[in-house]
Amino acid sequence: MKNFLLPDLGEGLAESEIIEWHVKEGDVVEVDQTVLTVETAKAVVEVPAPYSGTVISRHVNEGDVVNIGALLLQIEEKSAVSSPKQKVTQSADAATVVGNVSQQTHHVDVDDFWIGGTSNHIEQSPVTAMPSARLLAKKLGVNLDNVDGSGQDGLITDDDIYHEAGRQQPGTEVLKGARRTMVATMTESHHQVASVTITEEASLANWGADEDISSRLIQAVVYACQKEPALNAWFDADTMTRCVHSTVNIGIAVDSVHGLYVPVLRHADTYTPEDVRIWLNDTVKGIRDRKIGREQLQHATITLSNFGAIAGIYATPVVSPPQVAIVGAGRIIKKLTLVDDKPVEVKAMPLSITFDHRACTGGEAARFTKKLVEHLEK
Repeated sequence: MKNFLLPDLGEGLAESEIIEWHVKEGDVVEVDQTVLTVETAKAVVEVPAPYSGTVISRHVNEGDVVNIGALLLQIEEKSAVSSPKQKVTQSADAATVVGNVSQQTHHVDVDDFWIGGTSNHIEQSPVTAMPSARLLAKKLGVNLDNVDGSGQDGLITDDDIYHEAGRQQPGTEVLKGARRTMVATMTESHHQVASVTITEEASLANWGADEDISSRLIQAVVYACQKEPALNAWFDADTMTRCVHSTVNIGIAVDSVHGLYVPVLRHADTYTPEDVRIWLNDTVKGIRDRKIGREQLQHATITLSNFGAIAGIYATPVVSPPQVAIVGAGRIIKKLTLVDDKPVEVKAMPLSITFDHRACTGGEAARFTKKLVEHLEK
């Protein structure tokens, strides 16, 4: 019998969320057949079987977040001689974050306390829980003795702790997938980036009635990057190096029920407005269907967030390292301006450009902003 462990999916990612199982116990699988779908911090990935045989047991559930090396399946190979099913104990080195892991016994032993001068010895029944669940229980104030474990042999998982905490404080949940990734990305940005935000407005007096706002914004970002490339760059503080890119790869912030995704429009400078719209439609559909590939979320050189499509006028967008800039577009507003000394109502787009002041000067950021506005006002 073979143990199938979660493989290293690349990009230095230690954990993955189990999205969907494609096989069940008793199914016969072939080499390279997709057995489950997982979501990493980078993308949704289909995981194939490494060998052929019959699925004897599954060891993680949909919704679990597991580490590399966690036991996923036990498969009886086709060539193997049939043998009774054996219970396999997982080593602590392959511990999962949420799901089945090696059992570590929580043993409460109160020795030699005195009642009325008599020595007593009390033992409590052992409680089995994941190390991460123990830490989580301590943080949330959950008593492990009150928790029913849903894991193998009653093992208490993180989900069990959140369930118990939710009974005490409704709405408590474990963050997974894109939301979990956002926590790490925003924390990294907060600790690393010296962020400064410039705000400006672009007059849309020359726009037609049927302008594609997203397409116009993408074209304007490309133009500004070409005229002031300092913001189309990556910065590494450890090596004190900056890489200014000649190609514009724009990360487009996309809101979804699963969280924030930032797919990348590579070589955006080669796209026509019509091609941009087709790419946006296909990409948004892929995110909604949770079929966005890892390669579609990589190598952005600058990011665009059109938050005004929902609400908001100005903002302080967060730069995602190693990038050094992000462009935010707010809700289009109406303003009065003077034309030949007469008040005229025009539409204006609020813009918020956040940049990493370690890698960009204020002058570079201001010139970028000027070119961005110049293109939008055409």
